[in-house]
Amino acid sequence: MTTAAHGLILYTDGASRGNPGPGGYGTILMWKGKQKELSGGYRLTTNNRMELMAVIAGLQALTRESLNITVYSDSQYVVKAVEEGWLKKWIATNFKGGKKNRDLWMQYHELSLKHHIKFKWVKGHASNQYNNRCDELATSAADGKDLQIDTVFEEENS
Repeated sequence: MTTAAHGLILYTDGASRGNPGPGGYGTILMWKGKQKELSGGYRLTTNNRMELMAVIAGLQALTRESLNITVYSDSQYVVKAVEEGWLKKWIATNFKGGKKNRDLWMQYHELSLKHHIKFKWVKGHASNQYNNRCDELATSAADGKDLQIDTVFEEENS
């Protein structure tokens, strides 16, 4: 089990059936020996949006600020955007050049200002039980009924 002596662990995954298509996210929050699972599904979205939504959902669920958080994701898009500074450049240039998912990146950015967050990449569909569980949550949500509307995506792509 992956633990942190004084921090919150967040495992995340996103999925879409078709890209774009119905999608979902799965998140596991781990804090002081306790776990909480979150998931949600959308009728039309992309895999990258759901990978990012998984992180956002986890951060939105927090009731404290100034936490040390380690986010485990199998999305190189999400991990590299934060850890390699891509997001800072995108914000500084107002997402010039058609960078996608501005709405979600800005939502993440606002939430991230309240905490100390590190991202770590994990290999997807491998032997990590928490990443595999997030994948199950995400795909089940994508396949579910009463899917939410990813309003920004649908408006931008109609």
